[in-house]
Amino acid sequence: MGKITQRITPFLWFDDRAEEAAGFYVSIFRDSRIKGISRYSDEAARVAGRPKGSVMTVAFELDGQDVTALNGGPIFKFTEAISLVVNCETQEEVDHFWTKLSAGGQEVQCGWLKDKFGISWQVVPTALIEMLGDKDPARSQRVMAAMLKMKKIDIEPLRRAYAG
Repeated sequence: MGKITQRITPFLWFDDRAEEAAGFYVSIFRDSRIKGISRYSDEAARVAGRPKGSVMTVAFELDGQDVTALNGGPIFKFTEAISLVVNCETQEEVDHFWTKLSAGGQEVQCGWLKDKFGISWQVVPTALIEMLGDKDPARSQRVMAAMLKMKKIDIEPLRRAYAG
């Protein structure tokens, strides 16, 4: 798989769709690529109950961030307890990531979605974080109230709420 280049690497446990998921993700984010695929050997396949030669792990780079996906079987499922946050500078970025990541999945609330593999994502405009952090509590509360009515975050209504 190559040399480890970052201290913390997200490791995602799939039943049997790790390669498909990695391909899906790298198609959405710039600066992304599949770095390597390992396959179940005789011994590992026997222990894991997986077919010999099938994909075990996929190492990939997602927007410069190393990630590993494992085909580990149906033992564990993804939950909203862990999510991946995509920080967006523009509405165009929000729209792009929201549309691509939610395809075949589920739009949730307040910028959250679940993709077709069950992974939870937050697609967040950086402007939202700045407005929520305003020292004027009335401004930040108006922004929060506006955001709570949204699924995909729309920056313009947030700016209008911020302005009062």
